[in-house]
Amino acid sequence: MMLALTHARGYVAAMKPTDLRVALFSGNYNYVRDGANQALNKLVRHLLDAGVQVRVYSPTVEPPAFAPEGDLVSVPALPVPGGRGEYKVALGLPRGPRADLEAFAPNLVHVSAPEFLGHAAVKWARARGIATVASLHTRFETYPRYYRLGFVEPPLIRLLTRFYNRVDRVMVPGDSIAQLIRQWGVTTPIGIWSRGVDHARFNPARRDDAWRRSLGIADDMPAIGFLGRLVLEKGLDIFADVARELTRRGVPHRVLVVGEGPARDWFAGQVPDAIFTGFQSGDDLARAVAGMDVFFNPSITETFGNVTSEAMACGVPVVAARATGAMDLVVDGVTGFLVPPRDVGAYADAIERLARDAALRRAAGAAGHARMAAHVWDRVNQAVLDAYLEVMAAR
Repeated sequence: MMLALTHARGYVAAMKPTDLRVALFSGNYNYVRDGANQALNKLVRHLLDAGVQVRVYSPTVEPPAFAPEGDLVSVPALPVPGGRGEYKVALGLPRGPRADLEAFAPNLVHVSAPEFLGHAAVKWARARGIATVASLHTRFETYPRYYRLGFVEPPLIRLLTRFYNRVDRVMVPGDSIAQLIRQWGVTTPIGIWSRGVDHARFNPARRDDAWRRSLGIADDMPAIGFLGRLVLEKGLDIFADVARELTRRGVPHRVLVVGEGPARDWFAGQVPDAIFTGFQSGDDLARAVAGMDVFFNPSITETFGNVTSEAMACGVPVVAARATGAMDLVVDGVTGFLVPPRDVGAYADAIERLARDAALRRAAGAAGHARMAAHVWDRVNQAVLDAYLEVMAAR
């Protein structure tokens, strides 16, 4: 009664970040370098800097792709079958990590993937009346269609909907994903956790024409770039079809592929004239991105598209699928073009316009660079911390 009265009169002090004890569950926190993992690590650094106590639970490998932020507890896991053994899957929350979790005694559980470990963490938290937040990083429901398992998609959507309806808040990267999961039937309150860009690293000044020449790309030859892990679900088949169509039309271009992955050999066979730089990181990555003249992203599996935002920050115009992620970033006809997914002719039309018109490329690139100025990591990560505090206040 006293709590209710004092709260009604505005006298109850709000929970502070230093009151939070967050257990973060990830299917892949730092053993593969991708946008989702880097976002989670940047979030943990922001939370720690704000005084939040954080403990991370995830499968691990030796050596990891990069050093983790915060205290990381290894969860036993098995390689994912089907030729994707670079990823691990934990089959639940076994005794060792569970004992560590109970000793840590979190007052909020954050799950970043709807797999077995995430389900076990939500179940554990709900049984104890602990607040739960889920963040959505990947459109897992789209993956089966790339492996001839499209019939799995409808039941998978039902499982995902049930998962996100069992938490107190869902954090998504943008409005397009929020609308999508609402259509599925997710009724949980939704917040926006966008993504930032390291503007000191990703900017137009990183372009290095001498480096391009060293790869065999002439100064006046438009480089059509791909950036990301070389996996089928990134739309590599469409990219290859579009590259062939550009060649058939006689559009001057070189394909520049930045990244590595299990589909590299297949992709190299599909685009035999492409230049493959392999995996790039740090300033080398920024140089590679800024060295593109058009960034082509036909993926429909993105929830945000860190690679798209990094290309835009470098002043590179974007041609992307009119799908979640890109729809929140690319302004059609201003910073690039949005194209109906899998429409090879429309993709080729958009890229050809940019490839043949240097002034249009410069204008679209400048507009994209300006649009990304507001995407700063501290600002977007604060939205998650604010959501934690709101969830706790509601309880």
